[in-house]
Amino acid sequence: MNNMVLVLLLACGGLAVAIQPSINARLAERVGSYESSLISFAVGTLAMLVMVIISGRGNLLRNVVGVSWWELTGGFLGAYFVTMTIIAVPRLGTAAVMSIIISGQLITGVLLDQFGAFGLRQIPLTPVRGIGILLLCLGTGLVMRR
Repeated sequence: MNNMVLVLLLACGGLAVAIQPSINARLAERVGSYESSLISFAVGTLAMLVMVIISGRGNLLRNVVGVSWWELTGGFLGAYFVTMTIIAVPRLGTAAVMSIIISGQLITGVLLDQFGAFGLRQIPLTPVRGIGILLLCLGTGLVMRR
């Protein structure tokens, strides 16, 4: 897959992440916040099960035995993220929630890069990157103003 296709797919992922909390919040109005989160993960789990079966990479149980405990925490983090957006979107609005999330993601991403966390490539925090973070945080403040 070339980088342009990857960028397009990531942009679609951004679109999905922006739409998902509003859909889940609407579902939560009908079934409850935690229930909405559970339903969201159940549907996602079924979708990924189909993908694993179709892709022929069904060595799930054999391969998971050798991983570290912390490598399994992504599901917990995903559940936390989805549940928090379900609770926050009706109170703060989709744009405010997305801007807070994006700011948090960028700050965390820059720190992870700075320290080469999880064995990934180390990318230093430069003044230009720091200005980018500051501008994004200022933008978040503006988006949150009503």
